[in-house]
Order: sequence, then structure tokens, then C-alpha cells
Amino acid sequence: MTYEIVSMKKVNKKFSGKTALENISFSILKGEIFGFLGPSGSGKTTTINILTGQLAQDSGEAYLLGKAVSELGRNEFSNMGIVSDTSGFYEKMTVYKNLLIYAKLHGVLAIEITNSLQNVGLLEHQNKLASELSTGMRQRMLLARAMINRPHILFLDEPTSGLDPYTSKKIHQLLLELQKQGTTIFLTTHDMEEATLLCNKLVLLNKGVLIESGNPKELIAKYTQESLVIITNDVGKQTTVPFKKESLDKYCLDDTFSIHSCEPTLSQIFIRLTGDK
Repeated sequence: MTYEIVSMKKVNKKFSGKTALENISFSILKGEIFGFLGPSGSGKTTTINILTGQLAQDSGEAYLLGKAVSELGRNEFSNMGIVSDTSGFYEKMTVYKNLLIYAKLHGVLAIEITNSLQNVGLLEHQNKLASELSTGMRQRMLLARAMINRPHILFLDEPTSGLDPYTSKKIHQLLLELQKQGTTIFLTTHDMEEATLLCNKLVLLNKGVLIESGNPKELIAKYTQESLVIITNDVGKQTTVPFKKESLDKYCLDDTFSIHSCEPTLSQIFIRLTGDK
């Protein structure tokens, strides 16, 4: 059954008189990977803190798992997982013991530790000290810890920031697998390519204001002003022409090596909407 698992309605938040969030409204359905996109300082982490009950909004309504965030209790907290840049861990404990603490807090069986570590590819490193992990392995450990209670919703605050492409790809594969299992994922990122690959729905946030929302493909189609293709010949020369039969007949010759469409990326759309770098 599909239903709203998260929603915000006209939420506002200020810090020392400075606006952090202004009139924020959106909803997330069960099982979606929802992208909350924007540059650093745009209000992404503030939004997560409100939704998870760590921070109170100044006005507006916010709901999580069917309850107002001000009324979240043990049941709701036991059904969420969070990974952020402030997620702490015990450096002098092994990977396994880092997860064991959370398993006991959530009252889950030890087998879930094994399952979580296996899911992130860290089972063979379970006896390694957390302080000895690489950045990518540490991030996967935090993700395994957040998944140990099999949460209904997983909040990920820039989970692949600073990671190498290989490790990022492994985390992407894991998130897609979690989605198949029914987990709803709230993903904040400033990586527009990551959002295009993963998200069913997303919003673009700039300086605390939502400036656009929708499915990634729909947004790209919306801001595609003209259908163009780039034709590259076998010596690397490129020609941009309208995507029409007469143009293709004229420029697609025997030396044509490739043809690529020219729709904008989410990054280009964001730049167009904000005028920022």
C-alpha cells in the first residue's frame, strides 16, 4: 500500500533572525528515494533535524510515520535510521562492537549485525578497529549501523560526500536494494548526477527556498528548450544539429562515430534557476 511517510507543510525556520527555511512543503511516499538537493548551507540538514525531532520548526506542520514530529515517540524512533556528517562512532571498538551497541539499544538479534555488515561488504572486517577504517569503509559502517533495526525510513545526509567513485557506486547499489525491500530513503546531496541516478522524486533547494520539484526525467524534459544532438565523426569533430530527420540525413555520414542527445543535466538546470555557480 502506498501512503505518505513524510510531509512538510509551509515550514519556516530562522536562526538569530536569519531565514534557514521558508515556506517548505513536500511529501514522500512509502518506498521512494527522495532527493533533497542543494548547495552547502541551503537548509538540507536543518530539514532533517526538524523531521527527526532534533529541532523544532518556527511555524508550519511536519509529519513523520503518521505523527506530528513534536509527538514522535519510541516506536517512531525505532523505525528510522540516520547517517549524517555528525554521526559518531567508537574509534577504539571493533566494527562489530560498534554495531552491537545499537543492536542492544534497538533490541534486535545479533544476526542482524551479520546481515548489515554483509550488506555493506564489511563482514570480513568486523574485527577491525573503527579507527583503522578508510573513509569509505567508515561510511559503510555507519550505514550498516543505521540499517540494523531495518528502519521504515532512512535519512542520509550526503552519504557519499568525499568518497571515491567505486565506493559511491557500491553505496548506490545498496540503496537501490534497500528500496526494493520497501525502505523509504530521504537523501540530501549536492551531487546532481547522484540524484539523477537514484531518485524517484526530488526538490531543488536554494537559500532555504524550494525552487523546483519533480521526477528527474520530468525536470530535464521541462527545461529542454530544443531537441538537439551532437554528431561526432571518427576523428573527433563534433557538430550540433536539431534532432530532425533532415538534419540527421545531412550530417550522419559514413565517418559518423556517435550521436548523443543534448538535454540539460540537473546541475545545469540548477544553475539556470539560481544564477549561482
